[in-house]
Amino acid sequence: QVQLVESGGGLVQPGGSLRLSCAASGTIFSIGAMGWYRQAPGKQRELVATITNGANTNYAASMKGRFTISRDKVTVYLQMNSLQPEDTAVYYCNVFQLGRLYWGQGTQVTVSS
Repeated sequence: QVQLVESGGGLVQPGGSLRLSCAASGTIFSIGAMGWYRQAPGKQRELVATITNGANTNYAASMKGRFTISRDKVTVYLQMNSLQPEDTAVYYCNVFQLGRLYWGQGTQVTVSS
């Protein structure tokens, strides 16, 4: 089993920045792709960004240029700049290991003045 713990969420004003972290622990052999998704109230969960273990990245169109995903062996990060109220959501990380997908519990990001 792999456990994921997210941190770094909170309340930020429009135009501000936050950095999310997601640390994996437990039975870790070789983590593959890692990613961030988000879910706003009343909406479906959507892709934010993913990163492979070769550091290839993929971003949702609306986040490209504002968000940056990065990683090390067991932690994935999401640097979020120029945040807007529409970025308000619960942000979830996930990781692939040995063909299985693991999810974190989510961290709330609220963008409001």
